[in-house]
Amino acid sequence: MDWLPGAASSYAADLDRIFYVILAITGLIFVGVQVALVYFIIKYRGREGRRASYIEGSTKAEVIWTVIPAVIIVGIAVASQTVWSEIKDPNHFPTNALEVNVEARQFAWAFTYPGADGELGTEDDYIRYNQMHVPVNRPVVFNLTSADVVHSFFVPAFRIKQDAVPGLNLRAWFEATEVGEYELACAELCGVAHGLMKGKIIVLAEDEFRSWAAEQS
Repeated sequence: MDWLPGAASSYAADLDRIFYVILAITGLIFVGVQVALVYFIIKYRGREGRRASYIEGSTKAEVIWTVIPAVIIVGIAVASQTVWSEIKDPNHFPTNALEVNVEARQFAWAFTYPGADGELGTEDDYIRYNQMHVPVNRPVVFNLTSADVVHSFFVPAFRIKQDAVPGLNLRAWFEATEVGEYELACAELCGVAHGLMKGKIIVLAEDEFRSWAAEQS
């Protein structure tokens, strides 16, 4: 059974594994709690002639149900640190990546690409709206900001979600592993037309991307 959207980025499988581990742990805890709840409801249900008894708190029980969840949470954090660092730490971003500036605004996406000189911030940069073209199997680092309110760059197939905050330049990256078109959505309520703020990530073969880029500049 597929619980998640199709995966199409280099780190999607690692994130999915973490998700399923967390799902398994929380699922088992949920089932255990519900079974215990039903058991106690039945065992201690009201009966004629039975008097309620005063029960004092248990320090031992409180320590147990505090320590065990804490150990589980810390364990998950430690186990996922490598993946988290790979995705979020700029020092671990891939080298030789395509760099693109992304500006979110009500209610569109603007993508600024380097021109023929390969450098952002020069006169030959070009801007495209709501469609981000990228090459397959090549890292893409993007500098994300917002022109107005908080937005969020969310591509379910890539397992990436990064907020766009006015006044901040936030860097993130992905590497698409399959050619195709993928949904880009804003995942923060950003105004009346929030639901219409849709874009596409168009993943092309390397030679097709180069041809497309040459046509733009």
